[in-house]
This record gives sequence, C-alpha cells and structure tokens, in this order.
Amino acid sequence: MTNKKAFTLGLIPKLILAIILGTVVGLYCPEVVTKIAVTFSGIFGKFLNFIIPLMIIAFVAKGIADLSEGAGKLLLVTVGIAYTSTLIAGSLSYGMAHSLFPRFISADMVEKIQQASEKTLEPFFELPLNPAIEVTGALVLAFIVGLCVSIMRTKGRGETFYGIINEFNEMINMVLAKAIIPLLPFFIFGNFANMAYSGSVFAILSIFIRIFGCILVLHIIYIFAMFMVAGTVTGRNPAKTFVKMLPAYFTAVGTQSSAATIPVNVDCNRQMGVIRQIREFVIPLAATVHLPGSMITLTSCVYTLLFMYDMPHSYGLIIKFIAILGIAMVAAPGAPGGAVMSALPFLPVVGVASDSPMATILISLYLTQDSFGTAANVAGDNAVSMLVERFYFKHILKRAKTKEDEIEAMQEA
Repeated sequence: MTNKKAFTLGLIPKLILAIILGTVVGLYCPEVVTKIAVTFSGIFGKFLNFIIPLMIIAFVAKGIADLSEGAGKLLLVTVGIAYTSTLIAGSLSYGMAHSLFPRFISADMVEKIQQASEKTLEPFFELPLNPAIEVTGALVLAFIVGLCVSIMRTKGRGETFYGIINEFNEMINMVLAKAIIPLLPFFIFGNFANMAYSGSVFAILSIFIRIFGCILVLHIIYIFAMFMVAGTVTGRNPAKTFVKMLPAYFTAVGTQSSAATIPVNVDCNRQMGVIRQIREFVIPLAATVHLPGSMITLTSCVYTLLFMYDMPHSYGLIIKFIAILGIAMVAAPGAPGGAVMSALPFLPVVGVASDSPMATILISLYLTQDSFGTAANVAGDNAVSMLVERFYFKHILKRAKTKEDEIEAMQEA
C-alpha cells in the first residue's frame, strides 16, 4: 500500500484564509463571536510580548557569539558591507514610501481607519502577563553576553556558555515553530474580525495590494543596483552575474529561508567566478547579517502604518528604527518570520505598541511578502561576496610574496 504524503497548507495561505474568515466573521456573525476571537488575540498578544525579549537574547547573543568563528579582516569587511547595504535599503524604502504611498492612501481612507479604531471591541478579559525583562535590557544583555563569549572563544574558552546560548536559541526557535507561528493565523483572524466589525478592514486591504507591488519593484531595482556596483568594482558583467544568481533567488522564494538556500547560493557564487575561500565564508555569514530585502519590506510597512494612523513618520524617526533593526535582526533568519518578529520589540521607537492591532497589520503585511524579501536578501549576498573578494585580492593577497605568505594571509583572514 502506497503511503500518500499528507497535504499541508503553507503559512501564507493560512494567513490569507485567516484574513478572509476574520473579515467574514466581523461583518456577518454575532458580536459575541467576534469578541471571543478578540479575547484570544489579546491573550496571544500578551504571550507574544512575553516571548519577544527572550527572542532578542536568543537571536542577538547567538548571532554575535557565532562571529568569532570567522574573526579577522574579512569578517569586519563583510559585516560592514552588509550593514551599510541594509541601511541604504531601508533609506531607499523610506524614500519610495514617502514619495508614492501618500498618493494612493487617500485622506478618506485615513479618516475611515482612524474613526473605525475607536469602534473596536474589547476582549472579555485580559491575561496579566508581563515580560520577564524589558526590551532594552534584553538587547543590552544580548550584546554583552554575545561579545564576551565571542572574545572568549578566540582565546580557546567560553565553549560551555556558547553551548548554553545555542541550546537557548534552539528552545526559542522551538517555541516559535511549535506555538507562535502555528497560532499566528488565529491571532490575525481575531484582529481582522475586530477591524471588520469596526469598518476599517476594506480600506486597509485595498492599501495592501498597492504596497506589495511597490515593494517588489524596489527589491528588484535594489538587487540589480548592487550587482551594478559589484560588477563595476570587480570587472564582472553585472547582467551576466545577475542572471547566474536567479536560481538562488527562485529557490529562496520557494523555501522562504536564507539558511535553506545557502547550498544553491554557494553554487551560484561559484558560477560567477568567486574563489572558494570567499564564497564559503561570505555566503553563510551574509545569510545571517545581510537583510536588505527584509529591511525594504519592514520600512515600507512601518511607514504605511504611521501614515495611516496620522502618526509622526519623519526620516529622522524611522532611520533610528532602521539602524537598530539592522543589528537586532542578526540571526533572525534562522526562525520562521524571524525578521518581522525581531522588529516587534522596536516598534515603540516609532510610537507603536508591539502587541497592538497596528502590529498585527505589520505582521500580516510582512509575512505575505516574506518569501520575496528573503529572495532579495539571498540575491544580494552574491554582490557582497564579489565586493569582499575584491578587498581580499587588493588588501591581503597583494602582500603575499610566496605561497607560504599566501597561506598565512588566508589564516589571518
């Protein structure tokens, strides 16, 4: 008897279904049904708020501690290029959002959403669950622990504590995989039922579609611009290297995972002619620290929220969010929806509560486009590797007079 593989619905279809069902329930079902859904969403929101600081400690501490494995000039150059690229991507996303979004987010839509927010239902009861540590404290603790362990590992110590960090990271990933992500559609269901009940849902959904198109176009433009820069610096044909990257891009669209795409991306990098030492070092590292696609999506979504609810949305405000998130998202790609989950604790930087309905809209906006953001991250990693290779040849190997010198230079790197 042949065993048939059980059919499973992916996360994005579940989210879309949750939005549709939540809208139907909010519009046509008795108020008590919507209120039950809102109560669940409120409890889940409290739980999410409790997990978020622990997530920061798990992700950021491990991400920084892992960097000791590639300590040296190449590490600094790779991380520097990756962080600069992420900041530029976020800034371009703000520029696009500021220029285009006000044109199709009309004043009537904004007014309708603001008025509807006053008509939302309250839950039957709330769970008195508070985070064990504040977000800022969690971030500082994560940096201290990560940096100390990283330094200790370069001296042959700290492996025991590194093992603890690894296991704690696995625990949080397990909570995300087994609880947060599976229950997320129900959380979104409850919030969209509430928005439908209040009358704001259709204005919000009409904005979703247009934002999606703008973000996707900016992803492609930014990736090609990166290949133009890398091609010009390294003397490679940008168009040809761009085409050789496409298998990794489409693999990432399907897997929605930077980590799962690493083998394909390394092979694409090989076909571009990047030397083995560089591609095997940069591609896995960049999968963790280089997140321009995710930053473009998050910045656009956050701008949309702030604009819709008539909140301050200046570049000076949002660049703080971008700068912090560029660091906090380190190692976040290891978890499902990790980038948007990493963003939630820092929404208060722009005036948004991490467990508010606005945060729900952000999660919905981001996760429906997560695969394309991941694909943009993966594609850009190839451009980063070409730039790092150029640095390697120009500043390290030029000093290698003999084969022994070359080996020593590689060991230093």
